[in-house]
Amino acid sequence: MKLKQKLKIINQIQNIRSKNNVNWMNLLKLAYKLDPKKTSKIMKNINKDDNKISKLLSKL
Repeated sequence: MKLKQKLKIINQIQNIRSKNNVNWMNLLKLAYKLDPKKTSKIMKNINKDDNKISKLLSKL
């Protein structure tokens, strides 16, 4: 696959992810409105796991 084709695919992924990020943020806002304490606890766990992933990625 040529570089131009790869970059086109990467751009498509970026567009999809940007839309998905909006959906993610809307879900997060809704969760905080419905149950702030539980949402906060879940977000802390997500952040903890994200940090673990970042540390593993830095080893690559």
